[in-house]
Amino acid sequence: MQFLKDAHLNVKHHFEKGGKLEFFYPLWEAQFTGLFTPGEVTRTASHVRDGLDNKRLMITVVFALIPCILMAMYNTGYQAQLAIASGAAPLDTWQAWLFDALGFEYNFKNPFLNVLVGAGQYLPIMGAAMATGGIVEPLTAMIRKHEINEGFLVSGMLIPLTLPPTISLWMVVLGTAFGTVFAKEIFGGTGMNFLNPALTARAFLFFAYPASMSGDAAWIAADFAGVDGFSGATWLAAAAVGGEAALADASWMDAFLGFVPGSMGETSTLACLLGASLLIWTGIGSWRTMAGVVVGTIAMAGVLNSIGSDTNPMFGVPWYWHAVLGGWAFGVVYMATDPVSSAFTNAGKLVYGALIGVLVVLIRVVNPAYPEGMMLAILFMNMFAPLIDHYFVQANIRRREARYAA
Repeated sequence: MQFLKDAHLNVKHHFEKGGKLEFFYPLWEAQFTGLFTPGEVTRTASHVRDGLDNKRLMITVVFALIPCILMAMYNTGYQAQLAIASGAAPLDTWQAWLFDALGFEYNFKNPFLNVLVGAGQYLPIMGAAMATGGIVEPLTAMIRKHEINEGFLVSGMLIPLTLPPTISLWMVVLGTAFGTVFAKEIFGGTGMNFLNPALTARAFLFFAYPASMSGDAAWIAADFAGVDGFSGATWLAAAAVGGEAALADASWMDAFLGFVPGSMGETSTLACLLGASLLIWTGIGSWRTMAGVVVGTIAMAGVLNSIGSDTNPMFGVPWYWHAVLGGWAFGVVYMATDPVSSAFTNAGKLVYGALIGVLVVLIRVVNPAYPEGMMLAILFMNMFAPLIDHYFVQANIRRREARYAA
């Protein structure tokens, strides 16, 4: 760390002397705000102090993401090797070439190989997202002349976890840049956005490149050409076509643990619950928002289950399947609780979360063209979070005025 500090001071001295690269100094400076505490701190007693600053908040969320990251690498490799064991061929990629060059043999029963294969898919995607955000965010902040900070750290960790393992890196770069600029930077940077940047990036990629974000081939790093009896489609996609009957041979426990096809970091409900426990314990993630989503999901799924449908089998899928399929758990823990784009008032968080739960079930069930639903439900409610808070704040003001009117 001392070496980095010395290098930073040397570069800063060079820029201050009016070097030719003076324009790029803010970009260089931005890369170090995520590593060191800023030198400008208050030293008097006139400020209220809290041990939790923006940097610590971001780092805590990163720690909460570790279970999902580990499961992303393990399950991605497991699903790929399981498909290969069933007769599929490895994808014709540099990762497969490197795996063969190192002399490894595919074996889905080997945990180390599962992590190795999965890391080959996950790490390049994470690297592309982090590099893009590390460049685009400071450059945009420089152009718009607002503060440069480490706000992209969490978004850069979230975006890869919401993507399929076979997505092209140039799509990751494009989606990350779009989400960073149009969901955050044009509104003033970290803390000023009303949409979740990671979800905005995923939504952009889904609607711009649907073939790469959905379907059988997008979910497993293996080629199914000519293979019978093995499908790479997600269980949620299967349920959208056949309802609960399509899940008859599926294991709810496998879905809960995360041993199913899906976006890399969204498959394991257990991993998300581990992250939720840290976020709730530290007070960074709101338990009210999470509880609201759970209640809304149970209520809406129960209503649709009781109504039933002869033409739409998705009506019969119970809430406990909704909770372990797709990105439901990941969205509840890491997306819906975003402290910037979600509701702020305590009662508003309950309502905000409940409406997300209602919407995700409605989108999954009523819209057969889009079986996921969690991403759109959260983005839609992001836009209404300020309105929800407004009504609860005004209601509180009216109660206080009535109480102290005399």
